[in-house]
Amino acid sequence: MMLFGFFALVLVLVYWVNRAVVLFDQLIANGQSAGVFVEFTALTLPNVIRLVLPIAAFAAAVYVANRLSSESELVVVQATGFSPYRMVRPVVMFGVVVALLVGVLTHFLVPMSVSRLSLRQAEISENVTARLLTEGRFLHPSEGITFYIREITPAGELRNIFLADTRGDAEHVTYSARQALLVRSDTGPKLVMFDGMAQALTLADSRLSITRFSDFAYDIAGLIDTIEPGTRGVKELSTPELIWPTEAAMAETGQTRAVLLYEGHGRTSQALLSIVAALVGFATMMVGGFSRFGLWRQIIGALVALIVLKSVDNAMADAARSDPDLWPLAYGATLLGLVMALALLWISANPNLLRRRVRAIGVTT
Repeated sequence: MMLFGFFALVLVLVYWVNRAVVLFDQLIANGQSAGVFVEFTALTLPNVIRLVLPIAAFAAAVYVANRLSSESELVVVQATGFSPYRMVRPVVMFGVVVALLVGVLTHFLVPMSVSRLSLRQAEISENVTARLLTEGRFLHPSEGITFYIREITPAGELRNIFLADTRGDAEHVTYSARQALLVRSDTGPKLVMFDGMAQALTLADSRLSITRFSDFAYDIAGLIDTIEPGTRGVKELSTPELIWPTEAAMAETGQTRAVLLYEGHGRTSQALLSIVAALVGFATMMVGGFSRFGLWRQIIGALVALIVLKSVDNAMADAARSDPDLWPLAYGATLLGLVMALALLWISANPNLLRRRVRAIGVTT
């Protein structure tokens, strides 16, 4: 458990630093405070921890087995008559503890943190929209957008508006108006401009077209990425809502029944994978006898086995998401890992059978 905590801490820090750099660029660029940055990074931690705990369990099991072998303790225990099945019991108990931790994260903490993060992102999005109401400054709310307001009256009227949109590959448009109002609608905030003109520059032939208008509505959602509160994503739903999906849940998330079923069963499957990862790592290290050159072959074999399990898990996930009747495939990697661990334990418990077979084949040849 101590080594598991160490590996988990290292992996969490690595994942967290990568995530924190992206969040820092996004939030600081939008003018948010350090407190908002700390809050956002804290809300992403449960999901990061969920991802690294099975890997940390695997690393801890391999490290302990390698250390027991290098210090000859494993040989002494085997010489006293302990079978590999008996020696793997502490690893099973350790895996169960990790699985309980992962289960709490996947079923409770991660959905809660994702839901809270979505709510805060929606609030930040509204704050970004409000920051557009800054007079006397050229603002750049997103790449390719320039916005300017000369004056904001006490009544909320915007005077002398300038808006340049250069995001298009074929055309750049510049809007200017004497007056404007920022109004809310069901589809998001709108900038309603009065007595102005739109200048469209075609990049292919450098032709400028001018259109004058008495009033024109511009969608502010096109300036920035806004998030509508009140709708939940798949990861925000509770496990019962995913395992027994309703039409309302599918309509809210915009996902199919197969996706919801896989997400629900995948939460339990990931917890079980923590047990399997530790078992496969330890069982691979048990294969073969003591060597003065170390167990580097077993370590490579354990890494290959982990990669195979993860590849199978990804393949099963793609299949399960395509058909609601294939949701049992969410547990495919877990069953495969269990079979691999039992096979490796059997091989380590019966090494002489394989040697005799190899010798018999050599004699026959």
